[in-house]
Amino acid sequence: MTTPNTTNQHAPSQHALSRAGVSTLTRKSVGDREQTAERLLRSTADRAYDGEVDIDWSADTVPGAKWVADHRHSLYGTRLWDSLTEEQRLTLGKHEAVSVLSYGIMAELFLSIMLLRGVVEGGRLTTGHSRYALAEVAEETRHSTMFGRIIDKTGLPAVKQPAVLGILLNFAGLLPRGPSIRAGTLLVEEVLDRMQREMMDDPQIQPHLRQMMKIHVLEEARHITYAREELVRSIDERGPLSNALHRVLTAIQAIVVVQSLIHPSVYRSVGISPLRGWATAVSSPRYRDRAVFACEPLMRYLHEVGMIRGVVTTRLYRLSRALPADLLAEVSGRS
Repeated sequence: MTTPNTTNQHAPSQHALSRAGVSTLTRKSVGDREQTAERLLRSTADRAYDGEVDIDWSADTVPGAKWVADHRHSLYGTRLWDSLTEEQRLTLGKHEAVSVLSYGIMAELFLSIMLLRGVVEGGRLTTGHSRYALAEVAEETRHSTMFGRIIDKTGLPAVKQPAVLGILLNFAGLLPRGPSIRAGTLLVEEVLDRMQREMMDDPQIQPHLRQMMKIHVLEEARHITYAREELVRSIDERGPLSNALHRVLTAIQAIVVVQSLIHPSVYRSVGISPLRGWATAVSSPRYRDRAVFACEPLMRYLHEVGMIRGVVTTRLYRLSRALPADLLAEVSGRS
């Protein structure tokens, strides 16, 4: 097994992004379900990694190395950020990274449940489509254990997630599947993918975290392709009223996901009350910049496949502050 290369002598610019294996699927390029599954299965066999052996867990973390790039901190660009010492910024970054990874574990558990449910309800256990769903579950569980080991490496406990996420996991088998579930999957996968692609080649970031990001984005590109195609098929299988409901549910998820990544409790680590930290982060003029950066590829895809349309849906997306300026102008004018 070949481990992704981690050496890079040059720090990336603020918006430098790795394009390694990135999914470029559009609605027009959605192919036959079985052919796509067989292609993704071959890719899984050729380019699979295991965080247990492909990351050197015996190595110590690097003193002074960052857990989050400065400009991706939730408080960056605010007076609160300016008041923090460099040590406090490193501490806050560690807690924010743990918050994102803790959320990622819960989200991937939910995704795995829905993938397994799809195999059972599909009734075709031996198709390439079902086999790839099982292969993805295997990768998602490895990702979750990898996230857990990174959290352990920080020396911090995992962040306890809101009770509603636990309730959703308990009732995942009863939730109606459809475009909003597929789009919700993409919200988690593509947002994490986007953030990690920017930092995984940054030599200022902790080596363990960078290696985890490299593994995750290379494997997640397959998952994104799979979910994007399934979203289109799910839309095509439903009528206009059902799709309108799923559009609204997806827009609500966009608001929730963007704000759920950083738990307000992280601000206590640097002596800031959770309420003040959260209010400062969401009211920051840079909040929209971060939201657009994290969500832009997905927002453009959702717009292309017809998931951003209608008065209620577009108003919700404006509230999310995740739409790029050109899409915001287009949907605002249309609504």
